[in-house]
Amino acid sequence: MHRILLLSLLSAAALSAADAPFTALFDGKSLKGWEVCNGKATYAVEKGEIVGTTTEGSPNSFLCTKKEFGDFVLEFDTKTDPVLNSGVQIRAHRYPEDTVVTTFDGKKSAQHKQPKGRVYGYQVEIANEQSGASGGIYDESRRGWLDNIATNPVAAKAFKDNEWNHYRVEAKGDSIKTWINGVPCANLTDSEDLSGFIALQVHAFKGDKPAQVRWRNIRIQDLGSHTWKALWDGKTFTGWQPRGGGSFTIENGAIYAHSVEGDEKIGMLVSDLSLTDFTVRLKFKMQRGNSGFFVRTDPKNLAAYEVEIDEKKGTGGFWETGPGGRKWVTGPEDNGLAKPNDWNELTASLHGHRIVFHVNGAQTLYLPDDTPGRTEGALALQTHGAKRPTDIWFKDIELLVPKK
Repeated sequence: MHRILLLSLLSAAALSAADAPFTALFDGKSLKGWEVCNGKATYAVEKGEIVGTTTEGSPNSFLCTKKEFGDFVLEFDTKTDPVLNSGVQIRAHRYPEDTVVTTFDGKKSAQHKQPKGRVYGYQVEIANEQSGASGGIYDESRRGWLDNIATNPVAAKAFKDNEWNHYRVEAKGDSIKTWINGVPCANLTDSEDLSGFIALQVHAFKGDKPAQVRWRNIRIQDLGSHTWKALWDGKTFTGWQPRGGGSFTIENGAIYAHSVEGDEKIGMLVSDLSLTDFTVRLKFKMQRGNSGFFVRTDPKNLAAYEVEIDEKKGTGGFWETGPGGRKWVTGPEDNGLAKPNDWNELTASLHGHRIVFHVNGAQTLYLPDDTPGRTEGALALQTHGAKRPTDIWFKDIELLVPKK
């Protein structure tokens, strides 16, 4: 019953969004509804186009919509001087105060400081033919490249220098896809930001003369938004069943899971809800041992896909349990993204055979096509037995759903 109700809600939201009309974000005459954030580049309207012009010594500049958007289809045309890099921000924000951010290259993490007021967030890249990066998604002033399509031989050739290029961007829940001139480019799964403003970037530039980027025909189809829905009430075990060994208790709005002395059986707390395609997240605090967040779990034999949680290594990696399971598949080499004895956020997105994991906003696993594989099952929280003493806390277990 729970699964049928969820599918009905998702289907109704999709049908409603499909009927939304396109509206113009730029009236072709003025910059009404827009404001400049950061930098000193100039923005002007010429012949139905927004023209961004570099100013020497200026950092990256942004012309931002005053309105924020969640789910949408955005279309625009752009033409850029080949010497200039640019982009269009989506679901963007500004740092409310000086902020330290973490980047992750797939193996190791690093930290950087960003100033108060700096624009940050998803950027749809506008570059030149030689770079092949146009249409990729870069996380401005935060995590860096999220989907660099320069290695895709077809997508990398979609953008044309000194010509008008047509972009299409679809942002729905944690899925962001882009096209240039009808060619598919980025296909990103990321739930770090579900809404925000749109902005036109003029990159910092130093040259013999100013460079320009132009935009026209900017329009948007507003499809509403997504939000996080609680899958655990924070007070009782309603909707969840303990299995095997270990101990599960509720303290201060969190689930405390730990091994029991003398009991070697692994303990599992299994949800009644069965899911097919979904994005879920939770917070965990690992104090010792090894644990995991299980998804697409078979309630009979507990075979599952496991998002690894460990006090020393591999947190955010992929382990497959049960008969015929592959055991360790792939994941981070270290534990640089996980904060020891502190709350961490873990996100798992499974749609068809596309599987993506994140830890504290950094992608730790990307399997675009894990075929054949598990397609449905419950969620579960794990604690190991006494041979591998474990102490871990869980809270804020949530499912990404369309907002009513």
